[in-house]
Amino acid sequence: MSSSNKTVLIGKIQATQGIRGQLRVIPFAGDASSISELESVFIKSPTGVMEKFPVVSAKAHGKRVILTLRPFDNINQVLHLVGREIYADRGALPELPSDEFYWSDLLGLQVGTSDGEELGELVDIIETGSNDVYVVKKDGREVLIPALEDVVLSVDLAAGRMTVSLPEGLLDL
Repeated sequence: MSSSNKTVLIGKIQATQGIRGQLRVIPFAGDASSISELESVFIKSPTGVMEKFPVVSAKAHGKRVILTLRPFDNINQVLHLVGREIYADRGALPELPSDEFYWSDLLGLQVGTSDGEELGELVDIIETGSNDVYVVKKDGREVLIPALEDVVLSVDLAAGRMTVSLPEGLLDL
C-alpha cells in the first residue's frame, strides 16, 4: 500500500456542537487546517469499521474544529459519534510546517536522550490544551515527556527516532 492510500488518524470527536448535527473535534495536528481542507473523512466505529463521510464544512473554533458532515443535519443523528476517532487519506492531508507532525507519524518512534539513554517507544500522545505530552514506554516503565521545543530536540521520521533533552528531575523516582 502506498503512503498516499494510507489512512491517518487526524482527530477525535469531543462533543456535538449546537443542534444542527455539527461535531466538535480535537485535531491531532498543530491547527485546524489539516481537517478544514479535506473533502471527506473516515470515522472509525466501535467494531473498527471505517465509514467515509463527505465534509460539508470544517471551521476552526479556538483549538478545536467544528465539523459538519453529510448526511447529518441534527444533533440526534450524531450523538453516537462522540468519542470516535477521525481518519483521512494520507494523500489528502496538507503538508505541515517542518516543526509539526501528524500524531500517526510520531507513534512508534524510538525515543532517546541527547546523552544516549534509550527511553523506549512513543506509544501514546496526550492532548492537554497547552502542549501535548508524549507517553514513552520501555520494559514496563512509562515516561511522560512534554512536547516542547526545548525538550524535543529532533524528530527523524525516516530513521524512526526522536531525540529529547529531559528537564532535570523528570526521570527521578
